[in-house]
Amino acid sequence: MKNFLSVVTASVLVFSSCSDFLDVQPEGYPTTDSYFRNDQQAIDAVDGLYYNFQEEELYGQELFWEQAAANDVVWGRTQSFNTLATFKYTGNEEPLRLIYEYAYEAISRSNWIIQELLNKQKRTELTPVENRSLGEAYFCRAWGHFLIAYRYGTDKSGVPFSRYEDFPNGYDNSILEQRASVVDNYQLIIDDFDHAMEYLPPFESYEKEDRGRAHKAAAVAFKAKVYAYWAAWEPEQWQKVISLVDELETTYHRGLAQSFDIPFSSDFADFWNEEYLWTLPSTGGDMPGGSEFPGVVLQNGGWGKFNGWGQNKPTLDIFEEMEKDGVGNERIRRSILEYNQEFPYWGEKLRFSSAADLESGFQINKYMEPFGHEDAANAGFVSTNGNRPTARINFPVIRFAEMLLFRAEAYLMTGNAAEATKDLNRIRTRSHLAPIEGTATFKDLYHERRCELAFEFTDHLYDLKRWHLAGPAELKELALKELNARPRVRNYEDRTDPTSKWTEGNYVDYTDKRAYNDKLIVFPYPSEEIIKSNGKLKQNEQ
Repeated sequence: MKNFLSVVTASVLVFSSCSDFLDVQPEGYPTTDSYFRNDQQAIDAVDGLYYNFQEEELYGQELFWEQAAANDVVWGRTQSFNTLATFKYTGNEEPLRLIYEYAYEAISRSNWIIQELLNKQKRTELTPVENRSLGEAYFCRAWGHFLIAYRYGTDKSGVPFSRYEDFPNGYDNSILEQRASVVDNYQLIIDDFDHAMEYLPPFESYEKEDRGRAHKAAAVAFKAKVYAYWAAWEPEQWQKVISLVDELETTYHRGLAQSFDIPFSSDFADFWNEEYLWTLPSTGGDMPGGSEFPGVVLQNGGWGKFNGWGQNKPTLDIFEEMEKDGVGNERIRRSILEYNQEFPYWGEKLRFSSAADLESGFQINKYMEPFGHEDAANAGFVSTNGNRPTARINFPVIRFAEMLLFRAEAYLMTGNAAEATKDLNRIRTRSHLAPIEGTATFKDLYHERRCELAFEFTDHLYDLKRWHLAGPAELKELALKELNARPRVRNYEDRTDPTSKWTEGNYVDYTDKRAYNDKLIVFPYPSEEIIKSNGKLKQNEQ
């Protein structure tokens, strides 16, 4: 099946071999003198942006390391950067540093494409493909900017950002301007998503081979998330969240898929369901593309069939939170493998146990369906490259269920618990869970957001941080309890026996966890970035 999944990979290979575009100088300034002479060059440039986000340093793996500071996952192997789990980080830990570097690389590449296409637009009319590419570049610039803004910016100090098109003679490689407040960054991000929508088509207009490219509804969804995060500093933004989610339903006809399984299906026919908003389309085979995360969380060694990496394992804490909805309920069984749970693997039926890695007693199950097919690698469901363990999953970044959760939160924050209850019950009903009795509370919101989105790149850690900063007392208390917790795991008498007895224990890598305070809502900048800025970048207080 030739589609956008393989097009991105192929375009990056072609692009990197024939131009300097991927050779980034200080501050990310590309050196190409002539580009955008035809549609294919525009396509190649933008495909390089998408590829940047799916690499290991961003949505392949690194962004998720930070989640160990919450209470839903532990690492499958002892790491040298356990400061990410104990709130003692310096900013120089390699995952943090690389995330920062790669996000700014995506911003700089987007900046350059926007600058060049706007310059061409002044000389001549852009082709339809070039117009779309301009929209995609605005979209990717906003996406990368957002990743940096909320992770490093506060109301007292924003993050560095400059638009290349604002320089009269083109970007001069100067140090990016640190904005006065993250609110300023959020407004620039919203502006870019608005610009993206001017040029992007609706998803439905894409031919089959271009599905997976940025589209109008994806920009609306990101705007809703930006305003939800912005509301931590300015609560009046919650009303915009409600309006944007309404728009996704009425204008863009987004909704929940019929079952909780569909968003994580390995069937290409399920990829573009009504819940789809923004994903990393991923696949296996000889030219794997997309996120490596399905293989990253698979047991190390993959029971002798696949080079799983054995990382990011569920905690007993999240299992117990999900089990509040009933033992063996549909959502927990689809999200977490526990000992003696049956699952399909390489055409067989196995009973889960795990003798590899540091012990948790669980494994993430959301992305396991591709591994269930007979001869999964050679059949094209998972990667044949063990160093890039992707799988055929339309890997979610934002899905409509998250939009309902944001709207429910917005309703609760604005005093409309009745409407919040409707949104939360839609999510529960889809997974055949009992509806909320009475009207929803912030405790219900906490539970639903934590359980529905478990092990997805939605940043549960930042949910806890923003709730502690600006949530009502009930939500603040729940967030603080989890932020200060030391994750629990199951220790089995015989790790090879699915029926083995277990005892509860604490995970080994969380000794001396620092008590959380609101200064920790952001990360410290990598020290090398402070040095390179010649003092223009102010370090975050920790």
